[in-house]
Amino acid sequence: MSIPEEACDQLAVKFGVLFPHLDERQRRLLMGAEARILGHGGIRAVARAAEVSEATVRKGADELDAGEGPLGRVRRPGGGRKKAAEVDPGLRPALLALVEPDIRGDPMSPLRWTTKSTRKLAGELTRQGHRVSADTVGDLLREEGFSLQANAKTVEGTQHPDRDAQFRYINDQAKGHIGAGDPVISVDTKKKELVGDYKNAGRQWRPTGEPVLVKTHDFLDRQGPGKAIPYGIYDVAANTGWVSVGTDHDTAAFAVASIRRWWQARGQADYPQATRLLITADAGGSNGYRTRAWKSELAALAAEMGLDITVCHLPPGTSKWNKVEHRLFSHISMNWRGRPLTSHEVIVNSIAATTTRTGLTVEAELDTRTYDTGLKVTDAEIDALAMSRHRFHGDWNYTLHTDNAVRSTRTSRGQAHTVLVQPVSRLDAVCLQAPELTGLTVTQLESLVRELTPALDEQREHSRHKHRGGARLRARGAGRKDSLPPAERILATVLYLRKIGTQELLGQLFKVGRTTITHAVREAGPLLQRHGHHIPASTARFRTPSDVMAFLAADSVQAKIKPAR
Repeated sequence: MSIPEEACDQLAVKFGVLFPHLDERQRRLLMGAEARILGHGGIRAVARAAEVSEATVRKGADELDAGEGPLGRVRRPGGGRKKAAEVDPGLRPALLALVEPDIRGDPMSPLRWTTKSTRKLAGELTRQGHRVSADTVGDLLREEGFSLQANAKTVEGTQHPDRDAQFRYINDQAKGHIGAGDPVISVDTKKKELVGDYKNAGRQWRPTGEPVLVKTHDFLDRQGPGKAIPYGIYDVAANTGWVSVGTDHDTAAFAVASIRRWWQARGQADYPQATRLLITADAGGSNGYRTRAWKSELAALAAEMGLDITVCHLPPGTSKWNKVEHRLFSHISMNWRGRPLTSHEVIVNSIAATTTRTGLTVEAELDTRTYDTGLKVTDAEIDALAMSRHRFHGDWNYTLHTDNAVRSTRTSRGQAHTVLVQPVSRLDAVCLQAPELTGLTVTQLESLVRELTPALDEQREHSRHKHRGGARLRARGAGRKDSLPPAERILATVLYLRKIGTQELLGQLFKVGRTTITHAVREAGPLLQRHGHHIPASTARFRTPSDVMAFLAADSVQAKIKPAR
C-alpha cells in the first residue's frame, strides 16, 4: 500500500517546524515513530518527507522498539561522518564521466559495452581509487538528475511521403460512409496464439503460492491442439467486435471468410439499408494491398453481398494505428492475461467475454475449415475483376463492385454522387495525354513536345552518326520508321517518370515492346532534366491497361457531375 502524497506533504511540514528544536537522536526517534504509525511503506515515505536516508529512519524505529533510555549527550553541529562526495572531490566528476552517453564518453572505458548498474559503477570507481558503495553511487546519480529508464519506442522508420495524406483520405472515406449509414470496419489478424499449457503474459489473482503450472518451454507440440489464428473485425460506428478464430492458415481466403461470417451474423442485421462497405486494413499480411488473392476473394464477396466494397490500406509501417489494434485486440489481451490458453474453446470464450466500460461487446466463433496456401491469381483473373482504383493512390485505395460497371463517386458541396460508367473500350495516345495521367495540361504538354522535339531529333542523329562512323547515306526519313514518333517518346517518358506503371505496362499502352520504352526513357529523360523540367510522381498506380481505362472513364464522368439541388 502506498502512502498518499497528501500525507507525505503534511509530514514534511511537521518536520520543518519541529526539527530545528530537536537534537539528532530526537529527530531520529520522531521519524521512527511516524514510520511505525504509517505502517507498511512508512519508512520510505518518512525518509522522503524528511529528506534523509531510509537507514536513518529505520535506525530510529529500531531504537524505539529496543526501549533504550536517553544517552545524555548530543553530537555537535557538523559532527559525524562526512559524505563521500565531500571527502573525495573527484568522486562526482569520475562518476559522471562513466555514465556519459556512449558517443561522448571515454571510448576506452571498460563499461562502454556493459550494463551500467550501480554495483558495476561502484566497482569501476573503486578501481580508479574512489572507494564507494553501490548505494552511494545511486544517491549521487539521483542528485545529478539520473533515473532508471527503459527504451522508448518513438523513432519511426522511413515515412512514405503520402502517409499523412492517406490518413486524411481514410478519415474522409470513413466519415462519408458513416454519414450515409454504411458500415465501416477495421480488420487485421491478431498475433497467433499457442494452444495448450503454455505461459501467457500477465498476472491474475490466485491463492498465494498456487500459480498455474505451465510448460517450461514454448515449443509447439505437434501432437497437441496447435495454434489459434484470431482474425478481428471491429465495427467503428457500433463499437462492436467480431473475431473468427482459425485453426489452419492465415490466408486471404480466411480473412475474407471471416468478413463474410461477420456480415452474415451481425452486419446485415445492423445495416439493413447499406449499399456499400468500407474496410480499413494494414498494408501487409493476408489482407495486404499487394495480395492478389485478397482482391479476388473480396470481389466474390461483393457480388455475394450485393455491396460495393471499398478498401483503404494504412500506409506501410503504420499498422499500430489500425483501430482494431487498440479498440479490440488490446482489450482481448488484457482480458486473458495470465491465463493459459489451454484449448480453442478457452480462447473463443475469453474473447467473447471481453467488454469495456465504454460499451465494447465482442462475439467470437471457431473456424475449423482448411485454407490452402500457395494459390496463384493470374493477370487475366485480376483484369477480369470488377474493380476500380481511386484517383488518390490507387494501389492503397480501390473499390470492388457488384458488377462489371465502374462506379465513380465525387463530392461537391458536401453532396455525394454515384454514377455508373462503362470502361473505355480502347486506349490511344490522345487518351494517354490526359492531365490526370501526365500531371500537365494539354497546352503545357504540347509546349513541352515542341521544345524537346528538335533537341531529341538532333540527339538521335548524333547517336546514329556515331554508330555509323560517318555521314548518312540515305536522306532523312528514308528507311524503317520509328515505332514511336518523337511526341510519343516524350509522352511515354513523362508517364514513366510519373511512376504510373512499369515499362511493361507502358509498352502495352503504346502497343510497343518494353525495350522500345526503355530506349525512349533513356533518350528523353536526360533532355527533360537538362531543360529544367521536373516531373513529379503521381499518386495513382496502375497494373494493367484495364486499370487505366477504368480510371480515365471514371474521371471523364466525374467532370460532368452537377451538385444536387
